Amino acid sequence: MINGFEQLSAMLNAYPWAYTLVTLLLLLTAAWLSNWITKRILVRGAYRLLRATPVGRHTDLSQHGVIRRLANVVPAVVLYAGVAAVPDLPAALVTVVQNVCGAFVVLTLALAVGAALDLANALYQRRPDAASKPIKGYLQVVKIVIFAVAAILMIATLIDRSPLILLSGLGAMAAVLMLVFQDTLLSLVASVQISSNDMVRVGDWIEMPQLNADGDVIDIALHTVKVQNWDKTITTIPTKRLITESFKNWRGMSESGGRRIQRSLLIDQNSVRFFGAAERERLHRFALLREYLGEKEREIGEWNAKLEAQGRDPVNARRLTNIGTFRAYVERYLRSHPGIHQEMTLMVRQRSPGPTGLPLEIYCFTNTTAWGEYEAIQSDIFDHLLAIVPEFGLRIFQEPGGADIRLFGEAAAANPAVRGPAALAR
Repeated sequence: MINGFEQLSAMLNAYPWAYTLVTLLLLLTAAWLSNWITKRILVRGAYRLLRATPVGRHTDLSQHGVIRRLANVVPAVVLYAGVAAVPDLPAALVTVVQNVCGAFVVLTLALAVGAALDLANALYQRRPDAASKPIKGYLQVVKIVIFAVAAILMIATLIDRSPLILLSGLGAMAAVLMLVFQDTLLSLVASVQISSNDMVRVGDWIEMPQLNADGDVIDIALHTVKVQNWDKTITTIPTKRLITESFKNWRGMSESGGRRIQRSLLIDQNSVRFFGAAERERLHRFALLREYLGEKEREIGEWNAKLEAQGRDPVNARRLTNIGTFRAYVERYLRSHPGIHQEMTLMVRQRSPGPTGLPLEIYCFTNTTAWGEYEAIQSDIFDHLLAIVPEFGLRIFQEPGGADIRLFGEAAAANPAVRGPAALAR
């Protein structure tokens, strides 16, 4: 075997280019073999050992591939150390290969550190308070610094110069760098203010009409905040605009446990009138109104008795109105509704009348903040109120539509007395 090796060596010495080629192939084979052993044996063994620890049980460790990125350093180091041993290679080529390998090692380490920071963010998000105090923006700043330093080291390695030479030239480029990274600096300041003031958290419902954003915050990064709108589209908001512009955060509503209902029934003012004695008796059928009617009739009776004793004209007497009784009914109905939050503001009030009728506004809060349940409670309340309004002799105002005009035309054709402006005036 020794004789065979000596014969092969003598033959290769006779052909220097062949000796160089064989040595180069052996170097490439060694680099490939080191890569295979590292990734197939060492990396898999490292993952198996880590799975025995609490950190290793998280799937994020394998997804971000920190160890796999570090494994790429091994073949680069083999090439860096072995290329100098290849005979008859030009010195310039050896230098280029070593510089490229060195730059690759720096890039690989930077990518591994970046993946480690992503892993740290993924593990941090498992904490209960991660949504209120996100660290993604800060980690992105660290990654920017790391990649900036890596870029300087890579350039210095490729041109075979000291990094200090490049850093000395950065002083003159400070103004340019400030201009280039102004958005990053503004976003960093905005992220710090948002986090310190607890303005936005992941999961908050925010509304920013000027950017067509209305939905849940799903991600807070250094430069952007992602909002998934209710139509499932995603709006990307620059972080700095959450500081410079106004937006509405519905977190307070969610944490309070109640969601506001503020809607009006438009009452036809021509239907507002006093109740007669028979109508008042009929209203006693409503269990919600019995106590109210009893107190109101006693109060009105005492008032009118005093007027009668003073010999005042009966026109000054007080009487029960259908709109006031209906307002009392609505308030008591809400007080007894199981879906209404009784510890929050609850009132039924009249707003200023207008051309569309007399608004009777309902202002209260549901005892749930879930959107579907809230809409169901609100619809149930107004279904009932719209259906029971005629019991009080009231009408809901509605502008005439095509069917109303057609019915009026049919009535006019059947009865000539309703035709013409004079008839309309009557």
